[in-house]
Amino acid sequence: MVVCVYLPRFELVIAAGGAEALAGRPLAVAPLLGTEQRVGEVSGAAEAHGVARGMALGEALARCPDLALVPGDPGGVAEAWEGALRALESIGAAVEPARPGLAYFEAGGLRGLHGTDAATIAAARRAGRPSSSATAPSIGGRGARVGAGPTRFCALAGALAVRSRRPLLLEGKGAQRWLAGRPVGLLGFRGETEPLLEPLHRLGVKTLGELAKLPRSALADRFGEAGVLAHRLACGEDTPLQARHVEERLEETLDVGEASSGPALERVLGVLVDRLLARSERRGRTLRAVALSARLLSGGGWRERVVFRQALSDRERISLALSVRLALLPAPAAALGFSVERFGPPAGEQGALLDQGRSHRAARLREAVAQVRAAAGREAALRAVCVDPESRVPERRVVLAPLPD
Repeated sequence: MVVCVYLPRFELVIAAGGAEALAGRPLAVAPLLGTEQRVGEVSGAAEAHGVARGMALGEALARCPDLALVPGDPGGVAEAWEGALRALESIGAAVEPARPGLAYFEAGGLRGLHGTDAATIAAARRAGRPSSSATAPSIGGRGARVGAGPTRFCALAGALAVRSRRPLLLEGKGAQRWLAGRPVGLLGFRGETEPLLEPLHRLGVKTLGELAKLPRSALADRFGEAGVLAHRLACGEDTPLQARHVEERLEETLDVGEASSGPALERVLGVLVDRLLARSERRGRTLRAVALSARLLSGGGWRERVVFRQALSDRERISLALSVRLALLPAPAAALGFSVERFGPPAGEQGALLDQGRSHRAARLREAVAQVRAAAGREAALRAVCVDPESRVPERRVVLAPLPD
């Protein structure tokens, strides 16, 4: 059974400083400077005026003149969400994070530790119980919603349907019958099927049951792979979970004082890089993917993820690659942060003395595959395997398989 944990308005709660700030107030996450002017997550009061996430800023203000814009805090969101994921992993769960505030894990393998599925969910809530001074939404908080079902989509539908701390567990054929009555808007929680919402509404499709009754071939002809996936989800089918690969994280933060921009800020960045490279926890490993974050003087935050073309441990090259990203800061910074998201091999690793040409090419190929996986996920690099070269069907001749580590 798949368990879904949903924390509503996660990014807005972090930006506003707590769930209490949303009570009765029309709020929305302000768009970043230099980006498309569309609002982020919105509060319930703003939704009552017709404001929705992703709406153009001018239209949102026209519908709700009292709408208050809150600066986004990507760094705070990433930190709070990482804490929530580690709380789930502390009970033994292999977690698949979909986006900040939405995660899944398989409960079947945890029955030997906690007993029943209900006991597993209770253990997850206890592990994510907030402290008395915490302002970030957490799994054990009042606003968390938990649902469970045979697939992640059924579990998501169950989590969105509950309005209390009691989880909704869906099992067997009853889960599919219950899913048929849910609105087709649930497809908006999957990036692949979100563009289908508007055309499906124009066609008069309101529930997942109505979508499941349509021929899959017709949906494939009109919408392509997204239509096939939407039909599979409506029929209670889904792909298996892909748990995240847990990495050790190192972070350094420094208040910049008067050095809020310009060359002075680059020197602060150099200090952060020196501090992190000197940490004993690094154990001589290179850095493959890092994150640069800042707390802005005007409020809110900024965060930029950087994947190096080659795993680095040289201070000058790391500082040079990151200093270019400082120009993307939307406002002067009050504090600067530098963290490692993925490590590379140890810096002292050497190749074989013989056959240098072949080993050098193989090393470069491994480095390229590792870079692609760090930027786009483990399924981004695949290899073609010949299965049935004599087949007349092209899809049967060659299949794609993951590259070995």
